[in-house]
Amino acid sequence: MGGLIWSGAAVTLLGLAGLVWCIAKVAAARRAGLSDADLRARLQRVVMLNFAALLVSALGLMLVVAGILLA
Repeated sequence: MGGLIWSGAAVTLLGLAGLVWCIAKVAAARRAGLSDADLRARLQRVVMLNFAALLVSALGLMLVVAGILLA
C-alpha cells in the first residue's frame, strides 16, 4: 500500500502545481492591463483549468487516504 500512498502524493503535488500555475496566470493577466472583456475571457479559460487542477489534487488525496486505510 506504500505505492498507493506515494502515487497519491505525486498526483496531489501535480494538482497543486496546476493550482500554482493558475494563480500565476491570473496575476500575469491582471498585470497586463487588459480591457475588462479581454480580462474576463482570459480568466474564464483559467477557471476551467483551475477546476481541473483542483479535481486532480482531490483525487490524489483520495488515493493517499485509501492507501492509509488499506495499510
